[in-house]
Amino acid sequence: MSVAPFSSQSLSNDDNLPEHVLPDVMANFGQNEAEDEAAVAHRDMLDTMHEEFLEAQQTLKTIRDFIRFGVSKLREYDVVVAQGTTDEFAEASAIVLQTLSLDWSADEQILDCRLTHSEKSEVLTLLQRRIVERKPLSYLINLAYFCDLPFYVDERVLIPRSPIAELIRQQFYPYFEPNDLVEKIVGSDEKNFYHHGLYDKQLAQPERILDLCTGSGCIAIALASRFPDASVDASDIDKNALAVAAVNVDHHNVHHQVNLIESNLFEKIPAENQYDLIVTNPPYVDAATMADLPPEFLHEPDHALAAGQDGLDLVHHILYQASNYLTRDGLLVCEVGDSEWALRQAYPEIQFDWLTFANGGHGIFAMDFDELIEYREYFAQYINR
Repeated sequence: MSVAPFSSQSLSNDDNLPEHVLPDVMANFGQNEAEDEAAVAHRDMLDTMHEEFLEAQQTLKTIRDFIRFGVSKLREYDVVVAQGTTDEFAEASAIVLQTLSLDWSADEQILDCRLTHSEKSEVLTLLQRRIVERKPLSYLINLAYFCDLPFYVDERVLIPRSPIAELIRQQFYPYFEPNDLVEKIVGSDEKNFYHHGLYDKQLAQPERILDLCTGSGCIAIALASRFPDASVDASDIDKNALAVAAVNVDHHNVHHQVNLIESNLFEKIPAENQYDLIVTNPPYVDAATMADLPPEFLHEPDHALAAGQDGLDLVHHILYQASNYLTRDGLLVCEVGDSEWALRQAYPEIQFDWLTFANGGHGIFAMDFDELIEYREYFAQYINR
């Protein structure tokens, strides 16, 4: 992955003050807390971290050293790595390489290059912010990747991490015929396509696509990149999210192809719009999970996560309305994540087509126009409740 050209605020301390690697971020922690047992333990932890980072500043030398140190500290301080990657090594590598303006998949040959004193300070400052603030890395650097494309993100939108990326790379084959931009998965079969479970129709490339609940716009823009002849509508109810999406549309220069729409699901989608493909990653986190989210996830907008008691508040409406906006050969692809079980329970009469993924992921189903029509009375019953 190449480093994205999004600008972000400098994270380094004063290069002339090497002994102050941590205080800028840590100075106010604990000062206003009652000096109870928890506060004392917290302060002790910060003091220990301070000493560890000062030692690292003085003794570590190479990129490899700092990546190893980062992995150790992320694990030691129980940092939750789950937004964009679940791998502490990948997270530590991104912290170091992004700070150094290097490709995140840096060549092995540069890993033993030494850092300057100021580079060490910048890397350690970003790492300790990640640990102390429990803020996801993508928000600290305003950068996330999806389908190998860079996207600006901040706390107005979720951090991109959907397995739908794998479907986009393969252009939803074999439902649609692939073009020259398809990315095959080596080793899957003789054609190097992974059979996710999509219907083998091999229809012509989609001409109109809808990304419902677009957030940062990452799915819509990735779709536009793989289907350059398609018109892509990207809708969201949240004006703040659409403002972020607009930044990404500008950055990727896809104004001619991606149209942003403020809409509560299908409410303001023109009735005449008929799509060959609707892709949606709506809020789907249930109430019990929302109540037990780790600190990292509390930085994300809760309205982009929460979807009622069982996580399906929006999904029922999507299932009921989608057929009104699909062509006769159209396909709906919807992500419900861990609410998959709840959806199965809600519609025991329906055999959903749950997709599989070569690189991990679950809770995504596909449903074509005919199926949506066939089961519409079941969806209507849920809506009418």
